[in-house]
Amino acid sequence: MDRNGFNRAPATTGGVGTDGTCEAAALPAAALPWRVRLHDRPDTLDPIAWDALLDASPEPTPFLRHAWLAALHRSGSACADTGWQPLFLTIEAADGRLVAATALYLKAHSYGEYVFDWAWADAYQRHGLAYYPKLLGAVPFTPVPGSRLLARDESGRQALLEAIGELMRERSLSSAHLLFLAEADRASAEAAGWLLRRTVQFHWSNRQVDDPAAAPYRDVDDFLASLQRVKRKKIAQERRYVREAGVTFHVRRGAQITEADWDFFHHCYGLTYRAHRSTPYLTRAFFRLSARDLGEHWLMFIAERDGQPIAASLLAIDAERQVAWGRYWGAVASVNCLHFEACYYQPLQWCIEQGWRRFEGGAQGEHKMARGLLPVTTWSAHRLAHPAFNDAVARFLDREGEGIAAYVDELNEHTPFRPT
Repeated sequence: MDRNGFNRAPATTGGVGTDGTCEAAALPAAALPWRVRLHDRPDTLDPIAWDALLDASPEPTPFLRHAWLAALHRSGSACADTGWQPLFLTIEAADGRLVAATALYLKAHSYGEYVFDWAWADAYQRHGLAYYPKLLGAVPFTPVPGSRLLARDESGRQALLEAIGELMRERSLSSAHLLFLAEADRASAEAAGWLLRRTVQFHWSNRQVDDPAAAPYRDVDDFLASLQRVKRKKIAQERRYVREAGVTFHVRRGAQITEADWDFFHHCYGLTYRAHRSTPYLTRAFFRLSARDLGEHWLMFIAERDGQPIAASLLAIDAERQVAWGRYWGAVASVNCLHFEACYYQPLQWCIEQGWRRFEGGAQGEHKMARGLLPVTTWSAHRLAHPAFNDAVARFLDREGEGIAAYVDELNEHTPFRPT
């Protein structure tokens, strides 16, 4: 028996099965005695077992549900053709029970990740080394913190990390990256010797989240009263611009969102990308599949003027955990401050009215602080196969981490809230 009290399994050799799975090579001597399997498409996974493991993890989100991942693949949004080759890793007990799992991708580029490693890739290539394909553990196109190493305990998370390391060696991959980690995953990766990287997002919390003795905000006016006068005045002015332009909003949740609503939203979504000379990551088919299989996790705000829709914003929500995530928006008409109303003020008002705990505004954006969203440190973990590059990146991350910590401290000195 090994140090974790499990009998080690005999070594296996890799081989692809007709069901889209394959056995991984033997784990290192210190690894747990479970069977490691790789899946080149989500359809080969047991949805019930996967979701049960997600729910048992410390910080589950809708974005790692089997139906979400399957929709990304089936819709052609995240698949081999778009540079996201699924290579999901599962660990099973001898009786076939799913013990641990993680959603991995072989990436042919670094688009759609929101943790930027272009400089690392360039350094590899300038030294005649191949950086791509790399191994990525993340939810495609989704900078939302949450569980990545799906396991019920620390031994399961460590087994996943060891299996990822073995997969890197077996396939001679340059690196492995785990993005937007839950705290338990971050601690596990750090204990396993992975390099940690900080980034910053901006989240809104209802009052009782930070102070359990405090009552949640009664309404929007109660929230605004907690802000500094200059911030309240600015928000009131921006909301007035939209109101005086004759714009009203309709909120639709889950099954209330019609096919026509989805068509209009996706048109707006595409316009946003085209305005930035880019191509939308998510196809219309993805939203059709996710609306069918995960409809309860969608919330849409539709702006109208003169009876016609002119803009839409889309949030993902988790009613059980009372969390909302700002995702996408777009407009077919230009109205001053419409973006702020659709993407911040309407969602915040809805969260307050529902008594929800948190609204995450997505990646980047200091301007969110003026709307009551505060800086939060998010984490990713990295492992580079080349020792010299791993050391160089470690030194870079030390310097960058100090700068990020100082940046967050500076932001916190400029809180939009009144002193209490």
